Amino acid sequence: MKSFRKELSIEFPARMGFVNLTPQVEAALRDSGISEGLCLVNAMHISASVFINDDERGLHADFTRWLEGLAPHEPVKQWRHNDSGEDNADAHLKRQVMGREVVVAVTDGKLDFGPWEQIFYGEFDGRRRKRILVKIIGE
Repeated sequence: MKSFRKELSIEFPARMGFVNLTPQVEAALRDSGISEGLCLVNAMHISASVFINDDERGLHADFTRWLEGLAPHEPVKQWRHNDSGEDNADAHLKRQVMGREVVVAVTDGKLDFGPWEQIFYGEFDGRRRKRILVKIIGE
């Protein structure tokens, strides 16, 4: 069995938003030479997420509105975590809902997606450089 590891980096310009990682993950899969196996994509930060869904602008706007309704950023004093001097408690909560990582099957050298599925990075405390792990194992 082979193993391949690549780190992607991202610096999202806003506090919150979503980026389609599928092209970068597909490039990593090609570089790995693995044709059958599993691909893990992990947000290496506790205020960000990786998830699978549709690449549709309205849906992404709905995610933003829904998440902000569940865990609003303002007022920052509403969250105990922010008592430590941070202002990102809402980002930690949003990450819990959206998830830490995804695993996608690799078949015939391609990500084995269902219809409309794409891999996304969700940023909830942006404006600084963050890392994303792509780990691929198989033959």
